[in-house]
Amino acid sequence: MKPTLAAFFLLIHLSLCAQTQEEEIKNTLVDMWDAIEKNDLESYAQFIHPDFTQFGETDPVLQTGKAAEIEGIKNWLKNSSDIHTEMIDPKVTVKGDVAWITYYWSDKGLTSGQVFTSKGKSTRIFVKENNKWLCIHGHYTLLPN
Repeated sequence: MKPTLAAFFLLIHLSLCAQTQEEEIKNTLVDMWDAIEKNDLESYAQFIHPDFTQFGETDPVLQTGKAAEIEGIKNWLKNSSDIHTEMIDPKVTVKGDVAWITYYWSDKGLTSGQVFTSKGKSTRIFVKENNKWLCIHGHYTLLPN
């Protein structure tokens, strides 16, 4: 095989691998939201890195730790139902075992019997450990409805 043809096939292979990893990140985030929608904290927890941190929509300070994240979601779900989140215009970057996704979101549901809707923008950072992408950081900003 000529060197230029081999290089061409290598570039195609690398491009397909990158696309696959980008889809893995998007699917991981959708699976996280799906677990929340199903009130399945055990499944949700499997996607969260032990060193997780976040700047939440209304948090005045950085929240740290997987346990704090799980507890926060658990408390929210006690009074919430019919939750659904949509990802809009996601952009994924993968650099080895680290990836980040930026996107807009739109969600809706019930909290304390009241309908809620929100939209915002977010960045999530993932690390790949034991061949699985784990969310290690989230930063969420509400946008006006």
